Amino acid sequence: MFDQKEPEFNFSGLNKIFDNIRKIIPFPKNNLFFTFILLILLLGLWLASGFFTVQPGEQAALRFFGKFSSTSGPGLHWFYPSPIGQKDIVATDAIRRLELGFRGNNPIPVESLMITGDENIVDAQLLVQYDIKNLENFLYKVIDPAGKTMMDVAETSLRQVVGSKPIDDVLTTEKEAVQAETKTLMQKLLDQYNSGIRVREVKLQNVQPPQQVQDAFDDVVRAREDKERIINLADAYKEDVIPKARGYAAKVVQDAKAYEATRVAESAGEAEKFKSILEEYSLQKQTTEARLYLETIEKVLPLSKSIIIGDPTKIYFFNSDESKKIMGTIED
Repeated sequence: MFDQKEPEFNFSGLNKIFDNIRKIIPFPKNNLFFTFILLILLLGLWLASGFFTVQPGEQAALRFFGKFSSTSGPGLHWFYPSPIGQKDIVATDAIRRLELGFRGNNPIPVESLMITGDENIVDAQLLVQYDIKNLENFLYKVIDPAGKTMMDVAETSLRQVVGSKPIDDVLTTEKEAVQAETKTLMQKLLDQYNSGIRVREVKLQNVQPPQQVQDAFDDVVRAREDKERIINLADAYKEDVIPKARGYAAKVVQDAKAYEATRVAESAGEAEKFKSILEEYSLQKQTTEARLYLETIEKVLPLSKSIIIGDPTKIYFFNSDESKKIMGTIED
């Protein structure tokens, strides 16, 4: 869990150290001066053992007579050596992982089997990644925060989230929601316990129904996939047909507007023509009537197979060829 680097200093071994030094540097055993010098040297060595180094990504939790004192970041530091001071150096930035429902490639059914909101059973495996955000709480506020505590929090959170959703949502469309809700609930519980842990990511590794009903659920999944495929085909057809229909509708509208403009122009021309004829008629009624009559006869007679001319009491029938001759006589 952490690297506890503590110098070992045994006061009961002072006599042995003195004896070894006396063998190298002989001096009278009752000489208080040399005894004082040795004590000073040993005190210096003991104080020098208080230097320690914290690597990047690590923090050191310092304790003074067993009580937490402070934390130290990366770099070279000094703190009271043991037994007065203790230090626990921990890699706080390291990403740790927790496996729920499996260990490596081996499933753990007692952890992964859980009941959904519609009272079905689902096999859910979870991977949690986390780091340390508060070293003091992580080391001293909770017993085994990265072990039993973390495992209980992860299992409790996942079971609560899965138990609030139907099995279809957990297996298909709501996996992302399950992960997000589980992460939020885990962080809430860990903060309540003062665990000092920050949840980085929660990922569902394997979510499936129990093996006994796997085939039935596979059929349901395939049916959903077919449904989605048909919907996508229908959407593609819609995207192809609707633009064409809109284009055709726009063409019809444009044609109608063109026809409208043509008819309006023709009507305006006919009206102007009628006005001009009316003016001529008002000046020369008999001549205009004769001209209009002849123009009308010229248009009508060639289209008729039988023609009636003259007094209504005396009816003459002519075919179309004869009518052309009559029209020539009339024009002359």
